[in-house]
Amino acid sequence: MTRPDPPTDLPDKAAWRAWARAARAELPDVSADLCGHLRALLRSHGARRVLAYRALPGEPDVSALHGEFELLAPRARFRPTPRLTLHRWDTATEPSRFGALQPPADAPQEPLDSVDAILLPALAFDTRGVRLGYGGGFYDRLLPDFRGLTVGVIQGALIVPRLPTDPHDCPVAWLLSEAGAQAAASDRPGPVSPP
Repeated sequence: MTRPDPPTDLPDKAAWRAWARAARAELPDVSADLCGHLRALLRSHGARRVLAYRALPGEPDVSALHGEFELLAPRARFRPTPRLTLHRWDTATEPSRFGALQPPADAPQEPLDSVDAILLPALAFDTRGVRLGYGGGFYDRLLPDFRGLTVGVIQGALIVPRLPTDPHDCPVAWLLSEAGAQAAASDRPGPVSPP
C-alpha cells in the first residue's frame, strides 16, 4: 500500500476534507499499534481519566484502552449552542447523527475538570497540532477550558505539513500515529518517545 502524498495547494478546509476522506479510505486499520503507543503516552503523563471518542469508520479505534484507563465518551449537543458533554464510556449506546456511538441525552454528565487527557479524532492534523475536523467546532469549544494533555489520534499518512487555520482552532500538544508519539510543533524531526 502506498502512502498518499499530501497536497500542497488546496484552497480551503473543504478541499482538505475531501482529500483527507479519500486518502483515509485507502489506509489500513492501525488501531492496535496506535493503542500501544497511546498507553505509553498516557501512562507517562500520569493520565487516568481520559475523554476518548467512539470511532467513525476509518478512524483509529481507541476502545481497547477501556479498562486500563477510565474512559469518558462525548455527546454532541446542538442547543442552545453546539457543545460536547462528557459521560461514562459504557453509556455510549445510541448512534449519533454522525454515525458514532454516543451517550443518550439523559446520561449523567461528568465535569471537564475531572479529565486528565483528551484524545481527539480528525480527518487530518498538521505538524503544529492543528486539527482538521468535520466542521462542527465541538472540540474547539471544549479545549479552551481544558488544562490537561491533548492528543491528536490519526494515521501517520494524514499528518501533513500545514493546514489552513481559523482564529478559533485549538492545536493539540501531541500527535499520535502508528509510528508513535510526536510533540506538536516540535523542532525535533520524526516521532519522539514520551517523556
